[in-house]
Amino acid sequence: MLGAGVAAWFVLLRRSEWTAVLLALTATACLAAALGRGGRASRAVAVGALAMAVGLALIWWRAERVAAPVLARPAVAAFDARVERAEPLVARELVRLTLAPIDAPALPRRLRVNLAEADVPAGLTRRAVIRLRARLLPPPDAAVPGAYSYARAAWFAGVGATGRGFAPVRIVTPGDAELGLRATLTRHITERVAGSAGGVAAALATGDVGSIAEEDAEAMRAAGLAHLLSVSGLHITAVVGATMLIVMRLLALWPALALRVRLPLVAAAVGAGAAVGYTLLTGSEVPTIRSCVAALLVLAALALGREAMTLRLVAAGAIVVLIAWPESLAGASFQLSFAAITAIVALHDHPWMRGFAEVREKGLLRRWGRGAVLLLMTGVVVEAALMPIAVYHFHRAGLYGALANMVAIPWTTFVVMPLELLALLLDVAGLGAPVWWLVERALWALLWLARIVASAPGAVRAWPVMPDAAYALIVVGGLWLALWRTEWRRWGLAPLAVGSLWAAMTPAPDLLVSGDGRHAAVRTEYGAMALLRERAGEYMQNVLSENGGVKGAPMTLDGLPGAACSADLCAVDVAGRRVVMTRSAYLVPVRALIAACVGADVVVSERRLPVGCRPRWLRLERDVLARTGGVAVGLSGGWTATVRRAGDEHPWVLAAGREDSGAGFRRFRR
Repeated sequence: MLGAGVAAWFVLLRRSEWTAVLLALTATACLAAALGRGGRASRAVAVGALAMAVGLALIWWRAERVAAPVLARPAVAAFDARVERAEPLVARELVRLTLAPIDAPALPRRLRVNLAEADVPAGLTRRAVIRLRARLLPPPDAAVPGAYSYARAAWFAGVGATGRGFAPVRIVTPGDAELGLRATLTRHITERVAGSAGGVAAALATGDVGSIAEEDAEAMRAAGLAHLLSVSGLHITAVVGATMLIVMRLLALWPALALRVRLPLVAAAVGAGAAVGYTLLTGSEVPTIRSCVAALLVLAALALGREAMTLRLVAAGAIVVLIAWPESLAGASFQLSFAAITAIVALHDHPWMRGFAEVREKGLLRRWGRGAVLLLMTGVVVEAALMPIAVYHFHRAGLYGALANMVAIPWTTFVVMPLELLALLLDVAGLGAPVWWLVERALWALLWLARIVASAPGAVRAWPVMPDAAYALIVVGGLWLALWRTEWRRWGLAPLAVGSLWAAMTPAPDLLVSGDGRHAAVRTEYGAMALLRERAGEYMQNVLSENGGVKGAPMTLDGLPGAACSADLCAVDVAGRRVVMTRSAYLVPVRALIAACVGADVVVSERRLPVGCRPRWLRLERDVLARTGGVAVGLSGGWTATVRRAGDEHPWVLAAGREDSGAGFRRFRR
C-alpha cells in the first residue's frame, strides 16, 4: 500500500488530485478506526489507507525537496565545473561526468556531460575542477509514447542538463589523488581480463557495467541473464555465505574461543559487515540495497531462531527502499528486483513446494534430480513474474531465460565468483595471473551461453507498448496470488488474465513521431518499421523499433515499395491512409506542400506548416508536437497516444515550461 500511494502520485496529474486522494485516504483510515470493532478487517483497512497516504505524501515531498534548476533551451557554453563523479564507459569509448558548475548562474547546479576518451585529460578524478566547452540540452522527455523518460530520472537526480563536451578539457585544480576503491578495483580487474569478460568480472565485483560491449550486454538481456550484471541477491548471498564460512573455519581453529563463543553469531556479524561494505563498494544501487537489507534481516532472524525467508522480509526491504528513494518504484530495477524475490519466496512458501523440497535420506542421484527440478521450477516462476515487467518497460521478453539460468546461476555462484575472489586475494602477493586466466575462460563460457540462447529461434519476442491499466491489472493479480494463502488466492487469476489478454490484444502503432518531429517511422505490410531519415542515430532507431513492437534494425522509406520520397518530402500509404512527411531542413515551396497535403490523411513536419495545408485527419507540426511530445498513431484503428498529457503538473514537466502539455491536440483527433 505504501507503493500504491507512490504509484498514485505518478499516475495522477494535478496537485488538486493528489490533495483529494490524500484527504480521501486519511478519511478512510479514520473512519475504519472509528467504526471498527477491533477486528482484523477494520485494522487492515485503516493501516492500508494510512500507508497509501504516506506513500503519496512521501513521493510528493521528495519531488519538491530535490527541486533544482533545469536548462530552458539548448546552449553551447564554456564554464568551470567541479567533477562530482567520473564513470568510464569503456565499451563506448566515453567517460560520463557529473559536474557542478562554478560561478555560472545561467547553468543548472548539476550537469551530466559525456566526453570522448581521447579528450579526457590525464589525472581527471573526483573533486577536480575542470574548464571545458560543451553543448548542453534540457533533460529529454520520452521520444515516443512508451519510451524511457530521462527527464523524470534527471529531476530526482538533480541533473538540470545533459550534453557532450569538446576538447580541449583543462584541469584547473587537481582532484583526489586516488580514483577511489570502486574505480581502482574496476580498473584492476579490467586490466587482467580483456574485453567483455573483464567487464562482466568488474560488474560482479563492483557493479560497474561500462566495460561490457553492447552486443554482449544485449545477448545477456535476451538470454534472461542480465540480472547477473546487477549486484543483487545472488551476489550479496555469495559474499555473506563465503564470509561466514571463512570466519567460522578460521575461528574454529582456536579451541578456547570455539568452546566459549557461539561462532555462528560471530560469523553472522562479520557477514553483515561484509554485506554493508559490498553494498557501499558497488554504488548502493536499489537491487543491492534491497538485497543488503534482506541479508541483514535474514541474519537477525537466524540469530533469534526465527524463520528467515518470508514475505515480511521482502516487505521490510521494500519499505526501506521506498522511504529513502520513493521514486525508484517507477523504475524497472525496483520492479524486477522485488518481483523476482517475491515470486521465489511465495513459491517456496507453498505447502506443496515445502513438502517437495524438504530434505530426505535418499540417494545422491535423487537429491540432485530434486534440486534440478526445484531450480527449473523457480526459474520458470521467476521468468513468468518478470516477463510482464520486461514487456512494459522494454517491449520485449525472452523465452528461454529459465533454462539459461539453470546453468548460469550455479556456474556464476560456484565457479566464477569464487575464482574471482581467489584471484583478487592472490594478487596481494602477485600470484593471481593463473587464476585470472581461469576466470576469463569461465566468463567467456558464460557469454557463449548468452549468445547461444539469444540467437536461438524465437528467443526474444517483441511487443508493442503495454497500456498502463493492463499492466496495473497484471501487478495486482500477481501480488494477490503471492500474498494470500487461502482459497482467496485463486481470485488473483482474474485480473491477471484480463490484464494479460488486454496487453496481448493491444495493437501496435502504424506511425511513430518523435517530439521534435525530425524522426518518424511507419509500419510496413511486412511488420517491419521504416524510418523517415536514413541517418537517424542508433538510439533513435532502437527507440522507434522497440516501441513499434518490432525486433531488429528498421529499414528506410527510400527502399519501401510504394513510397514516393524526394530529398525534402516523403509520401507513403500506411494501413489505407496517406501519410506525408517533411524530411529536410530546407523549406518546401508553399504551393507544392499544400498540394501534397490535399490528398493526405496525416501530415508530419518538424516546422510550422502553411495555413493552407489541411490534411483530412491529423496535422503534426512543430507547435503541436511541442505541446504533445512524441506521438503514436494507429491509422487502422483511428487512435492516438501522446507522451505529454494535458494539465500535467509533475515538477519535471513544469520545469520545462510544459504546463499546457497536450493542449491544442484534441482538435486534430477524429
